[in-house]
Amino acid sequence: MSKKKVAVIGAGPAGITAAYELAKAGVEVHVYEAGPRVGGLAQTIELWGQKVDIGPHRFFSNDTRVNKLWLEVAGKDYKMVDRLTRIYYKKKFFYYPLKPFDALFKLGIGTATVCMASYMKERVSPTKPDGSFETWVTSRFGKKLYSIFFKTYTEKLWGIPCHELDADFAAQRIKKLSLWEAVKNAVVGGKGNKHKTLVDQFAYPTGGTGMIYERMEQFVNANGGKVILNSPVKRVLTQNGGAIAVELENGSTEKYDETISSMPFSLMVSRLPDVPDTIREKVNALTYRNTIIVFLNVEAKNLFPDNWLYVHASDLQMGRITNFRNWVPEINCGKDSCIIAIEYWCYNEDQMWNDSNEKLIELGTQELLKTGLIGNAKISDGFVYKIPRCYPVYSRGYKDNLKPVEDYLTTLKNLHVIGRYGAFKYNNQDHSILMGLMAAENIVKGTNHNLWEINTDYEDYQEKSTITATGLSSE
Repeated sequence: MSKKKVAVIGAGPAGITAAYELAKAGVEVHVYEAGPRVGGLAQTIELWGQKVDIGPHRFFSNDTRVNKLWLEVAGKDYKMVDRLTRIYYKKKFFYYPLKPFDALFKLGIGTATVCMASYMKERVSPTKPDGSFETWVTSRFGKKLYSIFFKTYTEKLWGIPCHELDADFAAQRIKKLSLWEAVKNAVVGGKGNKHKTLVDQFAYPTGGTGMIYERMEQFVNANGGKVILNSPVKRVLTQNGGAIAVELENGSTEKYDETISSMPFSLMVSRLPDVPDTIREKVNALTYRNTIIVFLNVEAKNLFPDNWLYVHASDLQMGRITNFRNWVPEINCGKDSCIIAIEYWCYNEDQMWNDSNEKLIELGTQELLKTGLIGNAKISDGFVYKIPRCYPVYSRGYKDNLKPVEDYLTTLKNLHVIGRYGAFKYNNQDHSILMGLMAAENIVKGTNHNLWEINTDYEDYQEKSTITATGLSSE
């Protein structure tokens, strides 16, 4: 295996994990990262003397393989963080996941009555599913709760009406969550009923989420590999039905025995040589959503206790607010201010995507003040971070376009497609890490893992466990 030469495109969680595993096996691996640092969406940056992530990126997995790898890299440099995330709606805070009695009490007796009536209506005469997010959620929660706690936020995130969003998004993200299960949890505290992504604690590196991937980068560079930053790949070159090389944006070409790609799915496929027109049309029909994060430095220590908040207020454009003061103290680096991250979502053609940093900082400042979350605290500085193509859009019928492209890529030898960007999958960190692990195993051990099957609803655990303050705990 030491003679095999592998290219990895993209150093996000999937790509750098694959490179790390390959380097451990003695494979010569070259990682091409378009940006200035590793970690992708889960990178950590320095801002105003503190460390922050690009939005809230907690790590949690039930997969022992993933957890062992994470602990192998983190060592003892992590802490358990108590998770508090709430929904901000009409100047009130509702626990997420929903606690029925809390939610109904805060909504008031009139709205609560309507909520319960619409919920009971679904039990008697369920809404007929039509493949949309709207009917999927309505059938589980009732139309009123859907309109309050799902509709506004979801349409902010995706920029399309909920009836145009595929039910896959709901099935993957909230598949086990229903009002009845929430009631059971509230009454009996049934651990087994909790959705796996809604854990009460999560492990967090003391150097920020990106610390894991920075350490992987260091290992690759120290063990015969190369992580080459600021080096965007233009395309993968193929010959005789297989990947043979990568061409960089600067025009240079390098041959490889195997290529692992986590570059944006649409770009990678559309730029492949000799792609059939039908496949090109299919992949170009798939769309991504962009994120704009406005970081604000607020001169106060104790603002609100949440790790992050979901903003369901329809009069605010913001979708999520993260308070990095409430993660681990090490990332605050002894500073007394709170760094607040405000997320906005848009498409390339939206005006917001082209707005100046000054205008976006002003928008974030005014909306944060409007929430009342920071009182009279001073905002001393702002910073804008734009992320193109970070959310694969699951519009209704998207699989009709995605599946033929997946089938086509499967026919190309020596090409492994992974990651949220690379595989058009709405992955969490742990699923991207697992993709990287399995891609490396396919190359090193000759296994035949089906990487397309790994998604946010993936539960094919060889062994289940969770990370605790003292290490791995088997279930």
